[in-house]
Amino acid sequence: MTARDLLIEIGTEELPPKALKKLSAAFAAGIEDGFKKVGLSQGPMKTFATPRRLAVLVSQLATQQADKEVVRRGPAITAAFKEDGCATPAALGFAKSCGVTVEQLEKLEAAEGAWLVFRKQEKGQATTALIPGIVDAALAQLPIPKRMRWGALTAEFVRPVHWVILLFGDQVVDAEILSVRSGRETRGHRFLCEKSLYVGEPAAYEPQLETEGHVVPDFAKRREAVRGQILEAAAQLGGTAVIDEDLLDEVTSMVEWPAAVTGNFEQRFLDVPSEALISTMKGNQKYFHVVDKAGNLLPHFITLANIPSRDIAAVRAGNERVVRPRLTDAAFFWNQDRKHKLADHLDALKSVVFQNKLGSLFDKSLRVAKLAAEIGTALGAEPAHCERAAMLSKCDLLSHMVGEFPELQGIMGRYYARHDGEPGDIAAALDEQYQPRFAGDTLPATGVGQALAIADKIDTLVGIFGIGQAPTGDKDPFALRRAALGVLRIAIERRLELDLVKLLESAQSILGAKVAAKNAAAQVYDFMMERLRAYYSDAGIHVDEFDAVIAMRPSQPFDFDRRVRAVGAFRKLPEAESLAAANKRIANILKQAGNAPAGALNAAHLKEAAEQALAGKVSSVRAEVEPLFAARDYEGALKKLAALRSTVDAFFDKVMVMVDDVDVRNNRLCLLNDLRNLFLRVADVSRLQG
Repeated sequence: MTARDLLIEIGTEELPPKALKKLSAAFAAGIEDGFKKVGLSQGPMKTFATPRRLAVLVSQLATQQADKEVVRRGPAITAAFKEDGCATPAALGFAKSCGVTVEQLEKLEAAEGAWLVFRKQEKGQATTALIPGIVDAALAQLPIPKRMRWGALTAEFVRPVHWVILLFGDQVVDAEILSVRSGRETRGHRFLCEKSLYVGEPAAYEPQLETEGHVVPDFAKRREAVRGQILEAAAQLGGTAVIDEDLLDEVTSMVEWPAAVTGNFEQRFLDVPSEALISTMKGNQKYFHVVDKAGNLLPHFITLANIPSRDIAAVRAGNERVVRPRLTDAAFFWNQDRKHKLADHLDALKSVVFQNKLGSLFDKSLRVAKLAAEIGTALGAEPAHCERAAMLSKCDLLSHMVGEFPELQGIMGRYYARHDGEPGDIAAALDEQYQPRFAGDTLPATGVGQALAIADKIDTLVGIFGIGQAPTGDKDPFALRRAALGVLRIAIERRLELDLVKLLESAQSILGAKVAAKNAAAQVYDFMMERLRAYYSDAGIHVDEFDAVIAMRPSQPFDFDRRVRAVGAFRKLPEAESLAAANKRIANILKQAGNAPAGALNAAHLKEAAEQALAGKVSSVRAEVEPLFAARDYEGALKKLAALRSTVDAFFDKVMVMVDDVDVRNNRLCLLNDLRNLFLRVADVSRLQG
């Protein structure tokens, strides 16, 4: 079957820069999925995305669907014909629906019976007939929150569409896409290429746009060009550019022919916390900042233009003029905020609602202070400092700086606390309370910061669950999933010996009557364990290893971590599969027997050599693993328990457990229960799959 390259391009007004990558990926996925659904084979696909276009180049796309046989099964032969051989209404109706007579139908015989069937060869459609529908479907499925119409046209899209290319080989596929007739002409740079460009074949599209159109259509290629220009410009300034990957994506989405421009600002602005300056340069101006070898901010910035300038000095001056008022505002906020202490904002927090049923931010601060002191005591941090940090934790939300730059919450609290003369661990905790802010973010390093971060998140979790507003589907307005994972990460990765169940119950007790749900703490624990399941799944831990540990419902996340990693190491041992199967067998035996009988193992009732050997081995191994359990060396304990394999196998080979003698039977059940309980000190290894 023959194949050709296909070029699809949707030319638009400037697309939303933050959405461009997602739109491009979704468009390509929709096109590829469309071809799969209609059974068209294709080669590799390349995507293109600039501010003014979404495009895909599909190589070696089949020119026609393959012919296929359509088989419809009708009524059974016994129901299709009467005793005299005449067709029944069922057979006649089936034949009519197929457009043939009963005589033209075939019989299909199989072991389970025989039926009437209709067969026909269905000729594959030409690809040119299928392309418009596939493109329409891909465009309709794009993740566009709000579509718009323009002029008198009925088509809706994220931006007005000005041209469409559907080029299959050297042939234009005639169609109307988003109210625009398809053709083979593209447009280059808005200012550097004033004419339309005739595309002779799909393969010529990219090089032609670059050489004649002054457009780099390949997003990844343009992105790396932008990165290179930024790094080179920073080196010329005597520093290093700090490149935020999200900002790099956004800037790349705003230019088609990138040109880096450097600029400077007054040295005096460096007296303002660098985070505030960086925030306004990145957020408002889309500038990249520059630092020295020590990581200190330099009074320079780098921006990207969409066109090389003939008068670079004028462009630089314009950018400097625009950013100066922003930096002046930041300096003003910094000076104004320091005229008052953080603690001066406490009373005003009483009028700021955290959640209607859970009270104000002041109420929350009081609750978090109590819980943070409890956590601080467990961690060996100064409880009074934990309480003080909690009371100050939300005060910077009322500062001018955070009011203008919400992303600086906590960061500015740290600066203002230092200015007020608060102890260093309290100041650090005001920033650390929000960690981790995102996946892979750093975790609180100080004991006070850890206590405050955990207390704040747990209060929110228990409070919101307690009023019946647990996350549903993709709705999570209080970011409870992130809060839950944050608590777990801090406890596990900072190796904290914290009892999560106890803390959740303490939080519920502190919330008191505000919590309507009596089992809020238990609900939150289950919710957090599901987040923990996802955490370990991302880390490559097998689901059954997690299930083996969660069956024991450990209350300490760090203890859970040691157990699950021990189970992972255990299953790699040659004895693991046999012992897991034995544990499963023991669990079934005990369940059928109504669980193990009360009382201790009685040596006098051990009749068989194999059960005597197992009892002796269990006793000796128990003595070896008890110190390991006490030290929470679960991996070491499971390695010791692995030595039981041969003895356990011999027991099941030679001993019948459910004998008629009640004393002997109960004693054997007791022995098996003792054996299983040794493993349950770590996990339920019977849940491990072979």
